[in-house]
Amino acid sequence: MVVDQLIWYQQKGAMLSLPIADLESYAARDMSFEKGKQIAVEEYLTNWIALGLDLERDNVNVYLQSQNKSLFDLEFKASRKTNFSQLHAIYGFDNSTNIAHVQAPLMQVADILLPQIEEFGGPKKVVVPVGVDQDPHIRLTRDIAHRLNDELGFLQPASTYHRFLTGLTGDKMSSSKPNTAIYLNEEPEVAAKKVKTAKTGGRESLKEQEELGGEVDKCVIYEMLVYHLIDDDNELDKIRKECLSGQLRCGDCKARTSELMKEYFEELKDKQVEASEIAQTIL
Repeated sequence: MVVDQLIWYQQKGAMLSLPIADLESYAARDMSFEKGKQIAVEEYLTNWIALGLDLERDNVNVYLQSQNKSLFDLEFKASRKTNFSQLHAIYGFDNSTNIAHVQAPLMQVADILLPQIEEFGGPKKVVVPVGVDQDPHIRLTRDIAHRLNDELGFLQPASTYHRFLTGLTGDKMSSSKPNTAIYLNEEPEVAAKKVKTAKTGGRESLKEQEELGGEVDKCVIYEMLVYHLIDDDNELDKIRKECLSGQLRCGDCKARTSELMKEYFEELKDKQVEASEIAQTIL
């Protein structure tokens, strides 16, 4: 979803600034910088390119946090415009939190403000797409940008918010629980199989389904179709009405969605091969 949004911005001529948060991974997850770079290239960059994002354009800045001196300079200036009490209120840091972890959100503030430094043409309007849970971080960034206005002329960044997609089990997706999500690097057969395990909005029995209809707004399968697999609104409306009327059976809907997911991943796999070669040259 985020990549689709970035592609739209790119098509409109916007500059893209894409940080790889290897410093945060090192501070919060004890991940080495070498491992962070490897994951960035093999997973993130490869999949961004395979999904249609052009990272070779002149107006695209992809960088590792640990390798960007301008970012460190900006983070230092940003750190003067906040204090531990504010960071504690937002992120819950306490006396046991290591200082590197405390610095991580300030580095992310610098990530958002980086396109406004002189190296990239000076102050400009910035939009950052995030999940709604990141709103407090955006507000901190806007506060710091305002406090840096006199010194650097920064404009307060804007943000768009993505809803959380439901996990396959009906709960929140979790990177530590592979059964809750389908990962872009998985094999097509695995992705298709996971679809068949997903929670639906079906009733307890076929008779109830026919009498009461399905609960389409609680259905993970329908959510997949809406956000990832079917672009035609008329077709989605037809599926929705057939589900609500009880005409559409969950098993049939799952089977079709599973096949669509397999086709999607087969096409993605082909693109990932070429994208991997390009990704190796980016960082």
